[in-house]
Amino acid sequence: MKLRRPWSPFKSMHEFSIAASLVEKLSEFERANPDKKIHEIRLAIGELSHIEHEQLRFCYDSITKETPLEGSVLKIDKIEALVECPHCSYHGRPKYWDDILAGAPVVTFLCPACGKTVEETQGKECEIKSIKFSQNEPVMTDDPIPK
Repeated sequence: MKLRRPWSPFKSMHEFSIAASLVEKLSEFERANPDKKIHEIRLAIGELSHIEHEQLRFCYDSITKETPLEGSVLKIDKIEALVECPHCSYHGRPKYWDDILAGAPVVTFLCPACGKTVEETQGKECEIKSIKFSQNEPVMTDDPIPK
């Protein structure tokens, strides 16, 4: 049986700061483009970034309430970890600790082939891949067109 760590309010501080930075960047985009409405944001997040996807979504949804971004959808693509061994030229998935008492898998950074130290080549990403938006419709008024 695997045990999970108990919930802690401090566990999501990392995700909250990432969500806050993301919302700040998206808000800058909306201010610079008032004729556009953001509907979906797709992120690529690496397995080694230690970012919990569900907590990030929760933080994003909480921060965007009652803002122009409310209702936009945060989609996350998981980037698997890859390592490379400079000793035996292994390239592939890392070795993980078995039976660790953590909520997420923990990489050992030991080569699955020879047991020596490996270097990560993929899996620390945290980047915006795409933003889907639409053109806002112009608002019609009864005011005459200024000359």
